[in-house]
Amino acid sequence: MSDVIRLLPDSVANQIAAGEVIQRPASVIKELVENSVDAGATHIDILVTDAGRTAIQVIDDGKGMSETDSRLAFDRHATSKIRQANDLFSLHTMGFRGEALPSIAAVAQVELKTRMADDEVGTHLSIAASHITGQEPCSCPVGSNFLIENLFYNVPARRKFLKSNTTELNNIITAFQRIALVYPEVAFTLRSNDVEVFNLRKSNIHQRITDIFGRKIDQELLPMGVKTTLCNITGFVGKPEAARKKGARQFFFVNGRYMKHAYFNKAVQSAFERLIPSGEQVPYFIYFEVDPENIDVNIHPTKTEIKFENEQAIWQILAAAVKEAVGKFSEIPTIDFDTEGRPDIPVFNPTQASTASPKVTYDPSYNPFTTHKPSAAPMTPHISSAAAPNDWDKLYEGIRREPSQETEIFESHEPMSTSDDIIAEKSPSHYQYKGTYIMTAVKSGLMIIDQHRAHVRILYERYLKQLENNKRLPQKELFPEVVHFTASEALTLKHVMQELTALGFELTDMGDNSYAVNAIPSGLEGINITKLVTDMIDSASSHETSVTEEINRSLAISLARNAAIPQGQVLNNDEMENIINQLFACGNVNYTPDGKKILTIFRQQDIEHLLG
Repeated sequence: MSDVIRLLPDSVANQIAAGEVIQRPASVIKELVENSVDAGATHIDILVTDAGRTAIQVIDDGKGMSETDSRLAFDRHATSKIRQANDLFSLHTMGFRGEALPSIAAVAQVELKTRMADDEVGTHLSIAASHITGQEPCSCPVGSNFLIENLFYNVPARRKFLKSNTTELNNIITAFQRIALVYPEVAFTLRSNDVEVFNLRKSNIHQRITDIFGRKIDQELLPMGVKTTLCNITGFVGKPEAARKKGARQFFFVNGRYMKHAYFNKAVQSAFERLIPSGEQVPYFIYFEVDPENIDVNIHPTKTEIKFENEQAIWQILAAAVKEAVGKFSEIPTIDFDTEGRPDIPVFNPTQASTASPKVTYDPSYNPFTTHKPSAAPMTPHISSAAAPNDWDKLYEGIRREPSQETEIFESHEPMSTSDDIIAEKSPSHYQYKGTYIMTAVKSGLMIIDQHRAHVRILYERYLKQLENNKRLPQKELFPEVVHFTASEALTLKHVMQELTALGFELTDMGDNSYAVNAIPSGLEGINITKLVTDMIDSASSHETSVTEEINRSLAISLARNAAIPQGQVLNNDEMENIINQLFACGNVNYTPDGKKILTIFRQQDIEHLLG
């Protein structure tokens, strides 16, 4: 039997390895810019054409490479950072595995111009599909100039699965931001199709955050910091009012490296319990300094997932630091009660009381269970056996129904309720508690419904259907609002501007990624325009919903909230029955459009347990 195990050719092995490191144009920029940072660059220019499909160029003023090093850099696992295995646990640089440049060269055409300060001439190197196609001396400034063209030209299947230029450019901006936020001492520029997207000067962390995300975020952040033997944590967390459902800017960095960490994210969110609505997130920019021996950054090809040795202890430190920052912001100044000049409050003296006790007057002959006028003579308070039956029958007129008319509550679309929970009792009568809650018996116990929230859900779904085919005209704003966008949001806005105009928006470019909202669709009066526009852009960039859907959703929520029955409004049994029936005909019976709970079931066994 012949052997079946064979070594892969280098070209194939390089393409397989490149698939782990180079997933899209943003991956190329991440690897090249990290190398520039490691080379000591103080100024880095990034230029992309067609969102990186056609060309990516990264130019830095770092220390550059010699002729020999420039060739070795494209050999797999060639690195200047690692000499032995233990070095993996004492890393202070970004790249270290020696996979970035070989992976890029395996799936693109690469040109490199580089020179060291001590060399009179530099090196010009050309590579295509891992093969060196040319090398010659050249005149160039100190540093490195990488030009990557025709990414995935030799892997058409990979190129076919790239997203739209807008999506890929947003990915590039995200990768750019993650590096720029760590190195404020480095100046960065990013240009897309010869249009400047970012021009970041050297600054500090706080100024860099503002330069990237706009002046508005400067007013939303709270400083935080703590130093312990395990780690140092610094940075900024958002104020509660900065919370949003999507598009929250959340960044963790450890030892100068961006990371994703769902466990630490929960630590931050725990500090905002009961301070922000359910489902919303606060922005944060948090920087960890940890002994490199206590973390492992080599568990994922993209190096964004990092393992901590003392994860639980750091979680507690982080949660405490965030709570302290939020607590300082929420601190209420102590009221100083000045005793000087206050009015004298007399002490009560029962012997000098001059106010008479109030007297209670009532009609002893009044009986609510009788329909005839009371006689002049006083009546006894009890109900006579002859009159009682007729009066009670009248009291229940219109409420009693035949068993064939009983109403069932249908099964919810949410997992909270089961069919056993939502089968109603035979009696269709309901009860209202404090003009706020509808209480009705179900098979498994007692169901309590928030009447206002239930009506909001009913009206929301009704209005949403009406708005789907309804065209709205623009309505001019007397005082146009100016909305500030980040560079990424501004690019998305330009992409969806035609759709916004068709909906009835009129936006004017004011420069510096700011737009004046001169007109809005009719029917949106009273809605927070700034929040609506930013939510639409967030949805468009994440492809969760279209701009039209976001507009209809926001308008339907606003109309439903304004038209829904208020808390405290007294309802009769028929009105309560109507709300229950309409609620359980909705697509979602358990939550309002903004995620608030509508109903709960007080189970029979819990009631029996309480009553002993």
